[in-house]
Amino acid sequence: QVQLAESGGGSVESGGSLRLSCVASGNIYVMRCMGWFRQSPGKEREGVATINRDGRSIVGDSLKGRFTISQDNANTVSLQMDSLKPEDTALYYCAADLFPCGDQFLRDPRQFAFLGQGTQVTVSS
Repeated sequence: QVQLAESGGGSVESGGSLRLSCVASGNIYVMRCMGWFRQSPGKEREGVATINRDGRSIVGDSLKGRFTISQDNANTVSLQMDSLKPEDTALYYCAADLFPCGDQFLRDPRQFAFLGQGTQVTVSS
């Protein structure tokens, strides 16, 4: 089993930045991919970004240029969010899987095997 713990959420004004971190614990060596997705009330889950153990990463098309995912070490992944907009307001979840992530994990975040509890990001206008 893998446990994921997010941190770094909060409230910022439009145009501001936040950096989310996710620390994995447990049997982390089975993980081949970590990533982030978000969900707002009344909306479906939206894939944000993924990064594989080999360093290859994918960021959602609508978020490229503002969001960056990085692997800080073997069990920590970060999401740097710049130029935040009110529509970025959501509960952000860290996720991980036993297999390398491709585009399908952004299209359908329900495929992730392991999920964190989420951290709230609120962007005010």
